[in-house]
Amino acid sequence: MNAKEFIKVWDLPLRIFHWLLVVAFFTAYLTEDNLLTVHVWAGYVVGGLLLFRLVWGFIGNEYARFANFLCSPATSIAYLKDLINGKAKHYTGYNPVQAAIIVLLLLSLLMTVATGLAVYGADKGAGPLAFILGSYEHLWEIAHEFFAKFALMVVGVHIISVAVENIMRHKKSSDSDVSS
Repeated sequence: MNAKEFIKVWDLPLRIFHWLLVVAFFTAYLTEDNLLTVHVWAGYVVGGLLLFRLVWGFIGNEYARFANFLCSPATSIAYLKDLINGKAKHYTGYNPVQAAIIVLLLLSLLMTVATGLAVYGADKGAGPLAFILGSYEHLWEIAHEFFAKFALMVVGVHIISVAVENIMRHKKSSDSDVSS
């Protein structure tokens, strides 16, 4: 296959998941206390999307499956060192650093949703965790805000990693064009 040919890595369900997650997360993040109903429903959408991604991680296309991109922290660190030294191998799909970022992002979003449900249950006596005692509301709020801000930070790292990967791929493509 010609190196210039387009490889469709991310299938339609994963692309829809990705952009719905972006919209739902930022809707929840930006509405917080001001529009509680919108915030709660956006959080439910994030939770539903995470359930979809969990399932899709086992039955989706080869690039979406966890078994095809999860790796050890040592592999991610080795890849990062190679990237810094300009010797990083190209991966179709997630590279080892991006895989670690995706895991961190999914886990932080999962914890954001879980702690958000706990806050909603403790504060409003509503939602699937309405049985949680109100005396723990403050602790759940602290955890919820921590995980939401951590998720936002990981989103930033994800965007930077995608940009770096694109720059590196473009650079290698340009280098190979010059050497031909």
